[in-house]
Amino acid sequence: MSATRIALIQQRATRDKQQNIARGLANLEAAARNGAALACYAELGFEWFHPQHPATGDVRTLAEPLDGPLVHAFRAKARELGIVVVLNLFERDGEKTYDSSPVIDADGTLLGVTRMVHITEYACFHEQGYYTPGDTGAPVFRTRAGNVGVAICYDRHFPEYMRALALAGAALVVVPQAGAIGEWPEGLYEAEMRVAAFQNGYFVALCNRVGREDCLEFAGESFACAPDGSVIARAGQGTEEILYAEVDPALAANSHARQLFLKHRRPELYAQWL
Repeated sequence: MSATRIALIQQRATRDKQQNIARGLANLEAAARNGAALACYAELGFEWFHPQHPATGDVRTLAEPLDGPLVHAFRAKARELGIVVVLNLFERDGEKTYDSSPVIDADGTLLGVTRMVHITEYACFHEQGYYTPGDTGAPVFRTRAGNVGVAICYDRHFPEYMRALALAGAALVVVPQAGAIGEWPEGLYEAEMRVAAFQNGYFVALCNRVGREDCLEFAGESFACAPDGSVIARAGQGTEEILYAEVDPALAANSHARQLFLKHRRPELYAQWL
């Protein structure tokens, strides 16, 4: 399998969800025209970032199901363009709500969903009032663009989750993020993903939000890194843009992690503590 071009769509969100979706679809068309076989979006990429404020009232009214209008629109566009799409939305499933990333194959098939497993709670990120801890585990989806896993924002901080995606065969891990300017020491989050890529032998594509909202200014600075830990593409701070990167599954298969680290694991000695 030859190298695949992926697109990280770094766009701001307004309070007009339909306008956000329209811009997202237009950006998907642009990505496909520029040769992308897969496109991904930031965390809650099509709506105002609700957890900036503590939850009040029935938050289910803010969410929509996987068979709702957002996923339907992107399934139709993925089929039309022949492109794999990794979304993120505030999902409602019955009485529960989740931070979810549906994965749509290039023929428009909804392959499944990853729901954020670990839920944080601190100033301007009051997520525990909105999201039920995910129940889908760490799935890897066999798409036309290769084997894709998803680590939604906070989940990327958990090495055992990132390792689980490698053990399930991911060649690419997409990270939909809502990261603010000044939220972390300079370079730390990028270094964290570079190490995860190196230790696990896959590409990482972190797609961040951008724009000023109520109590946060999202940084942008989306990036992609290779299985050797090198950064191969980086978007600007505060810019709306489509970032492209080339993903070669052969580099994942021949990485240090695949050839050495994963083969030399001894989980019988430490799995009980994970």
